[in-house]
Order: sequence, then structure tokens, then C-alpha cells
Amino acid sequence: MSRKSVNFQSNLYDLCTADPEIIDIMISLGFGHIAKPGMLQSAGRFMTIPKGAAMRKIPIEEIVQAFKDRGYEVIA
Repeated sequence: MSRKSVNFQSNLYDLCTADPEIIDIMISLGFGHIAKPGMLQSAGRFMTIPKGAAMRKIPIEEIVQAFKDRGYEVIA
């Protein structure tokens, strides 16, 4: 089984389009606004995970660990 990966330099729209499970992970971390209609298609096109973490004041280490716990390789 190949390991899933998430590139933190890619925008949220591209990440979530390629792997919808990322939406659930982000919501569980406090990024519920990406589930609102239109948010992923608009802000998600320029927002990266590190930018969102900084805006929401969520430690990037917490986000990295959440992805690792779900079997993802994190590409910074």
C-alpha cells in the first residue's frame, strides 16, 4: 500500500480536490470554514495550510501530527 502525502506548499483547493479526506482532517483541526459553500473554491485557491494555520493561530506542529496520525507523509 502506498503512503498518502500532503504538500503544504500546495493550495487547499488542489489538495482537497485530489484527496477529499483532507477536508475532514482540516475541519477536525478547526478549519470548519472550508466546508462553507464557495470557500474552498475561492479562498482555497490561494490559501495554503501554513497560511491558514498562521491566520487561525493553530500550531503547525499540531497540523503535521494530525496528518501523520492519519497515515500521510507531510511535504513541507
